[in-house]
Order: sequence, then C-alpha cells, then structure tokens
Amino acid sequence: MPTKYTSTRNHIISASPKEAMLKGLASNNGLFVLNELGENKINLKEIMQKDYLDMGQEILQILLPDFSKKEIHESLHNAYYDTFSSPKIAPVQSVNDFHILELFHGPTAAFKDFGLQLLPELMERAITLNQKIMILTATSGDTGTAALNGFKNIDKFGISVFYPENGVSPIQKQQMLTTNGINTNVASIAGNFDDAQKNVKEIFNNQSLLNTLSDNVSLSSANSINIGRLIPQVVYYFNAYKELLEKEAIKLGDKINFTVPTGNFGDALAGYYAKLLGLPINKIIIACNQNNVLTDFFNEGIYDRNRDFFKTVAPSMDIQISSNFERLLYYESGKDDQYIKSLMADLEKNGKYQVKPELLKNIKSKFASYYASDKEIKTAINQVFKEEHYLMDPHTAAGYLAMKQYQNESDDNCQNVLLSTANPYKFVETVSDAILGSHENDPIKTTQKLAKYTQIEVPISLQNLFNKEVKVESVINPNDMTQFVQQKVKEVFSDDNN
Repeated sequence: MPTKYTSTRNHIISASPKEAMLKGLASNNGLFVLNELGENKINLKEIMQKDYLDMGQEILQILLPDFSKKEIHESLHNAYYDTFSSPKIAPVQSVNDFHILELFHGPTAAFKDFGLQLLPELMERAITLNQKIMILTATSGDTGTAALNGFKNIDKFGISVFYPENGVSPIQKQQMLTTNGINTNVASIAGNFDDAQKNVKEIFNNQSLLNTLSDNVSLSSANSINIGRLIPQVVYYFNAYKELLEKEAIKLGDKINFTVPTGNFGDALAGYYAKLLGLPINKIIIACNQNNVLTDFFNEGIYDRNRDFFKTVAPSMDIQISSNFERLLYYESGKDDQYIKSLMADLEKNGKYQVKPELLKNIKSKFASYYASDKEIKTAINQVFKEEHYLMDPHTAAGYLAMKQYQNESDDNCQNVLLSTANPYKFVETVSDAILGSHENDPIKTTQKLAKYTQIEVPISLQNLFNKEVKVESVINPNDMTQFVQQKVKEVFSDDNN
C-alpha cells in the first residue's frame, strides 16, 4: 500500500509525500504527518558508517518513499555539495563540558539553509510538467532569507516572503532585500510574526483567491509546516551523534541530550523525528526567550497565546504560536486527530488550550523547557566568549542557558549537544553589546569592530552584504497580504517571465 501523509486534524485527508510537499498545508489547515513514522527504525551501527549525504539518502528514502533513489541522490548533492563553507556541513565543536552543533555554515549563515537548500530541489522533482507554484513564507528572519536564496530564479516557482516590520535584525533584513531574483518578492507587515503566519495559512485555503489563479498555478509553503522543509533537518541529529562517536565522547547506543533554541518548533520536532527513527536521544531541551509560551506549557500543560508580545534580542524566537507543536501533540496523543482538531479549535477561538494530564506526562518524559531574558542572553554571550573564546549568537546563548539549567536540575550523565542556529554576525548589534558594551549605528562598522576584537572571521556571505543593490522595503497591512500575493502571482507567472 502506498505511503500517505494525513492531516493532523482529520486522517481521511491524505496525500502522497510529493503531494504533501507541494501542498504545504492540508486543506483543513492541519499539518501533514506520516502515521508510520517510527515503525521502521534505522540501523544505528550501519548509518554511523556513512557520510552526511549518504545519511540523508537513507533517512529521506524512509520519510519520502515516493521519490526515487536517483531523485534523492541528485537533490542532496545539489543542495549540499560545495554550497556549505564547512566540508563537514554540520560540524560539532567541543566546548568545555558540552558540544555545539554548528548549523550556520550554509549560504545564508543560519540553520534554515539545511531545509531550504534541499526543499527546492525536491519540489522541482515533484512538480508536474505544466504546474507552477508560488511559495508563501512567513518569517521571523532566517527562514525568509534562506527561502529566497533557495528558490531564487528557479523555473516554474515564485516566492513571496512576509516579515514583521522592525522585527528582524538589520543583517536579516539586508539579506532579504538584496535577494534580487526575477521571481522573489518581499514585504514587511505592520505586525509580528504570528500575524504573518496566521495570514499565510488563511491564504492557502482562501477559495476566492484560489479561484482567481490559473489552473496550473498553486500555492505552497517554505515554512516548516511543509514536510519537505522539516525532514532535511532530521539528518544533522544523526550526524551529530556520529561526530560524538568519532570524538570518543560516547559509545554506540549511549543516550545524549540535545538543546534546541526554537520559535516555531520545527527544529525541535526534527529531533523528535530522529528519536522516533531510532536515534538514542534522552531529552530534547527547548530554549525560549521572553516569549515563553512553550516553557509555560511544559510547566502547566496549558498553551496560552493571550499574553504580551515581546521584541527581544533573539528575534527569530519572537513567536507565540509554534505551528509544529501540533505535530508533536498528534503523535504523543496516540494520533488522535479529532482531539487535535478540538485543541486547535480552542486555540483559534479562545487563544489557548489545555491538554490532558497523561498527554503532558508523555511529552515531559521526552522534553524539558526553560527561558532566558535579554539580559541573561547577553551575559551568557560575554561569559562563554571570555571563558572559551567561543562566540554565540543570541539564540544559541538562550540555548546555552537552558542547557545549563537542565544540567543543574538533572542527575543524568548524558552528553549534551547544543544546536547553534545562526552565525553571531547575523545579530551583530546584540553580540557587540554583549562583548564590547555597545554597537555602532552602522552595521558594517559594528561588524568590523567586533571581528577585530574577537579575531573571529565574518562569513563570506555576510562580508559584502551592504554593497549589494537593495530593494525598496514595502510595508503592508496584514489584511493586504492576499492582494499582494494575487498581484505577485500575476507578475511572476506572466508570459514574459516564463
């Protein structure tokens, strides 16, 4: 029987892996999930003998079985071969009594490159002959940059990215506004990330808009609600385990902990998928900033978005609706789609939901969560640099603090791996404030001053960023996003551009 992905909110709604990837979101606003996930375990000893691309081959063949071996091989090779600055792709650095999984060596210097270098390759091989797709993406900074880079100038695809006005770092904004592809469009919205994400989800199932599109044009997503964005991230968890084996920090079969700074929960969920596939993970530790809706959930079992929204020094985590958390609830509830539907209805209607005690117990057996203030994040950046000469971005620093708090409270002896999600120079103002006590008004001068002081190299992708031609920033109301998409579909897929 062919493998099908089904909706978290109704298992009757199904799609093949390729179809699910092209749709991005189920027709009832549920997320696509693979019910068989975890039934086929990966042979740990055998996969540890493989390099990064071969690991990816095995994992993707399990999770995306309707892609041929050749399609997956070509996609992985094009996505990762010679596009990352580190030959290891996702190297692990050992620092004091823990390890840092560096996920920022891709073309846009953030972990989103792992999904968004591979997703366009996979979608190109899934698309039908006459089909055209407009990618819609809400971003708190890094997703938009990586998605624009990944889909830039790819035939039959357009991409429209929405980010919160004054809600991303200057470097992230510059990266987005300098991605001048013939098919790339960017707009900031007068709101926060949650506003952008909510409207993108609504646009997917806006029937009046869909009726205006020509028969061969459809919409999809590059956010981690799309399984094609999420699945590639599973690979680096297995690869990190292999690196710890090579460092002789662990023995085959030993359990380890991963600490994940997260906003939309995609990166953490990829670790959970790795655990279901057989990777020996003891705990996944969730790090939040002051927008600590996830930490409160782990403490109380109540997900409540009815709270003040904070703009913090870790803007990629300034999120109060973590979309991928729905997938975790689905699996841990025993794949109870009607229960998940009711929880999401509560969230939509009342802004909150409370889970059953046994469900919370299941989740807490696998996860822990902590949060950090802006002041604590800056202090951690300074401390780790002074003590270890290792420079962290603010999201990684939030993770560091969560990891340390877990270590202080836990009696397990597992090795700890901290996911570093972005290069520190992407958030140079905050890092400079932490290390030097202040920053310049000019990001270029701030970067130069920080690099000179720390003697830590600036990635090539960021060195000449401010010399590129910049698109004029357009600011729109969230309610105007539908009209924006409608216009950009016409522009990108006009006869002149195809």
